This record gives sequence, C-alpha cells and structure tokens, in this order.
Amino acid sequence: MAKTLMKISVVYFMIGISFGLYMSFTHVFNLTSVHVHLNLVGWVSLALVGLFYHLYPNLEQSGLAKAHFWLHNIGLPIMMISIATAILGGPEIFFLFATLGGVMTVLGVLCFGFNVLTRLEKN
Repeated sequence: MAKTLMKISVVYFMIGISFGLYMSFTHVFNLTSVHVHLNLVGWVSLALVGLFYHLYPNLEQSGLAKAHFWLHNIGLPIMMISIATAILGGPEIFFLFATLGGVMTVLGVLCFGFNVLTRLEKN
C-alpha cells in the first residue's frame, strides 16, 4: 500500500500544480481552494502516509490503514470535484457533496492517526 499511496500522491501533485499553472495563465483564482487542497491533502499528506507505511510496515497491515486508504481516496476527489463544480456555478447541491467528501476524508485521516498512535510502538 505504501508505494500505491506514493504514486497516488504524485498524481494529486501533477493535478494540483496544473491547477496553479492554469490560474497563473488566466489570472482567475477562484479555484485556489481546490489547488491548495489537492497539493496539501492529496500530494503532501498521502506522500507522508506512504512513507509512514514504508518505514513501519505493521501500520499498513491494519484494518485502519485500509479504511484510511479508501476513505481518503474516495472522499478527496468527491470533495475537490464538488468544490470546483460549485465554485464554477453548478447547483448548490455540490456544496453538500463537498461536505460529504470532506467528512469521508477526515474520517480516513482519523483512522490513520489512530493507527499511528496505537500501533507505532509495536515495531
């Protein structure tokens, strides 16, 4: 799972940086929150999680790691696509979808945190 998370983080990095370049070219910065979240919650966070799992393999063997993986990687795209759609004039319902994606992502991060806090010493 460690290598998969690092690869996924690089995809988020490429997308996030591309958003930044688009905003730079167009001077339209209304998608700044999407750009920032893709880079921080996608690229940086998942790369660090991948490194944790690489350095401490027992962490990635838990159900909490699997829950984190799926919640984070389903919730974040839902949140980002929904925020972008809402900002660009889509129906108000996309703000609700963004919140639901955010809740999934937060629950995933909480699974990761609990996993590290309870299992790291067992290495």
